[in-house]
Amino acid sequence: MREIVQRLEEKRAAATLGGGQIRIDKQHAKGKLTARERIQLLLDPGTFEEWDMFVEHRCTDFGMDENKVPGDGVVIGYGTICGRLVFVYSQDFTVFGGSLSSAHAAKICKIFKQAIKVGAPVIGINDSGGARIQEGVESLGGYSDVFQANVLASGVVPQISMIMGPCAGGAVYSPAITDFIFMVKDTSYMFLTGPEVVKTVTHEVVTSEELGGAKTHTSKSGVAALAFENDVEALLLLRRFINFLPASNKEKPPHWPTSDPGTRIVPSLCSLIPADPNKPYDMKEAIYKIVDDNDFFELQPDFAANIIIGFGRMEGSTVGIIANQPMVLAGCLDINASTKAARFIRFCDAFNIPLLTLIDVPGFLPGTDQEYGGIIKHGAKLLYAYAEATVPKITVITRKAYGGAYCVMASKHLRGDVNFAWPSAEIAVMGPKGAVEIIFRSKMGDPEKIEELTEDYREKFANPFVAGKLGFIDDVLMPQNTRIRVCRSLSMLKDKDLKNPWRKHGNIPL
Repeated sequence: MREIVQRLEEKRAAATLGGGQIRIDKQHAKGKLTARERIQLLLDPGTFEEWDMFVEHRCTDFGMDENKVPGDGVVIGYGTICGRLVFVYSQDFTVFGGSLSSAHAAKICKIFKQAIKVGAPVIGINDSGGARIQEGVESLGGYSDVFQANVLASGVVPQISMIMGPCAGGAVYSPAITDFIFMVKDTSYMFLTGPEVVKTVTHEVVTSEELGGAKTHTSKSGVAALAFENDVEALLLLRRFINFLPASNKEKPPHWPTSDPGTRIVPSLCSLIPADPNKPYDMKEAIYKIVDDNDFFELQPDFAANIIIGFGRMEGSTVGIIANQPMVLAGCLDINASTKAARFIRFCDAFNIPLLTLIDVPGFLPGTDQEYGGIIKHGAKLLYAYAEATVPKITVITRKAYGGAYCVMASKHLRGDVNFAWPSAEIAVMGPKGAVEIIFRSKMGDPEKIEELTEDYREKFANPFVAGKLGFIDDVLMPQNTRIRVCRSLSMLKDKDLKNPWRKHGNIPL
């Protein structure tokens, strides 16, 4: 018995040490934590339960049978964040560069299966050199198994990928399937083909950071939701983020105590909308003032900034917020904004998170770039997401809601539950000037008449009352009462029961 215990302790020590102190020091020298340090910082102290510490690869080629490390380059298990259960895997770059073997992949798949059974989020910490070349097609099979696990878990439990090192080649597709990707500046990158391959094939000279760094994916590609300064900030903010999410699709969003009453009036919202209808304002100011404790967790702030997405709380419960941003492209919808918001809406709908939409949208962005890029198809994704969603949907039109963009943005016609408008709301097919130029084309030679007709059109449509008369708007509310009315509406809708017709799945215009 003593010999077995001694062997156990030796194997635990070997697994804990990973690739050895020299490689650990190199990891620290790069400003990166080790796989185990990351888990310790992420989870509540003393709650991590590790599985498969003694797993080793089964490769015998290229001398690999004499080169084995317990754990095989990934640490898996479960623990809690603020007392709530989560599953986690953390790739260990000190062991074979974190490369994925069939045994490594099997460990990851194991926690996915268990997370689905018990209903808990999966957090993947990626820091890997890719497929383990010595295993050949076996490692590729391992990746495929992980992809399949990601797909089966999609919409069942939240999946979050934290990229904290390299993630290249086929390895990028596992994070790509997950719900949210976060990155760390200067130490993480993602790409399908590296700089050397790019140089060989296209003759472009580009660095890893330029090709697939955190800045690239948070501002240009939209692949990542946020980029953090370092490992510590990333993991601490991930703890904050996970508390907005339910554990699975069978639960309602978590409720956290708040001292911010739902009856709070916000007088400053009454002066938010400028007198000049063409002058921008910051919609984020409205969001921060409406949600509990000014606490809004924005996602993808540097990508498609003409639309805002993120999580807040109303009376302690999570809501997903989508809002046009008049400060960027006048709040127009374009290709990137449509896909950004559509994916977020579908996540919220999958996990029972109510949607609050704040609207100030003059329409879809015109131009050949948008039309050639498929704005019709991409805009339809946003329409589809709103129309398909069965969670509570509350809409507030703050100013402009023109044309097809009005229809798409959670209108009453797409099963909006409660649709409000501020007195400053303008709901019409288009702006007064453009409408008059089309309707009264024969009078274009008379500037005074055109101005008079424009004012008449503005008088009729530059207010929310025509839509209110038709029942498309449930009420016109004073801006200062927005939080009160939204909270009341959410309370009324808390037991909403709406089901779509049975189908295997719809066919969203991808």
